[in-house]
Amino acid sequence: MGDDMVTLELQGVAKAYGRRVLFRNVSLKLHAGRCLVVTGRNGAGKTTLLRIIAGLARPSRGEVCLSDERGPMDRARMRQSLGMVAPDLMLYDELTAAENLAFFARLRGLPADEGRQEKLLERVGLGGRGSDAVGTFSSGMKQRLRYAYALQHSPPILLLDEPTSNLDAAGEEMVTEVVAQQKAQGLLVIATNNAEEVRHGDEVLHLG
Repeated sequence: MGDDMVTLELQGVAKAYGRRVLFRNVSLKLHAGRCLVVTGRNGAGKTTLLRIIAGLARPSRGEVCLSDERGPMDRARMRQSLGMVAPDLMLYDELTAAENLAFFARLRGLPADEGRQEKLLERVGLGGRGSDAVGTFSSGMKQRLRYAYALQHSPPILLLDEPTSNLDAAGEEMVTEVVAQQKAQGLLVIATNNAEEVRHGDEVLHLG
């Protein structure tokens, strides 16, 4: 796979809304096997920075470069290489957990593999719940499903926004395992102010 070659580089990244500057001149380089934690007060721009890295928002200034052994990634390869978990990630309540995963797999151009889906659901603590409608899930179960969605294409780059949001102790343990496995296959960036989550970071970036 060559995921051990994946690198994330931010060069002078800034974001402002009109006169309100969230952050400026964020520069760093993160290699495979490492975890970056982004902290800062509410409103400092943690989520915005993750969305910029994911290509979902544009920086006001600066550049984000993702590269692997084939060199810098274009937009299409970036999408294939990224997985993201965020509290506002949309799920379809009227569909089952398995149908949600199959829908997102199709969007990514992945084959709908029921055996793989069931393994993913087991990994995130939803084994045997694939045929249940997501509308019947608790907020914690929905958060677990977001992990299954983010991990279904084994992304070399994983972005986690408030990773243990709505999760119980068993869910937090699942996140710790995901973090360890991700560092073995690529890199990850976590946005959080939770001290327990900050400890995952090999590097910490404080905004604001």
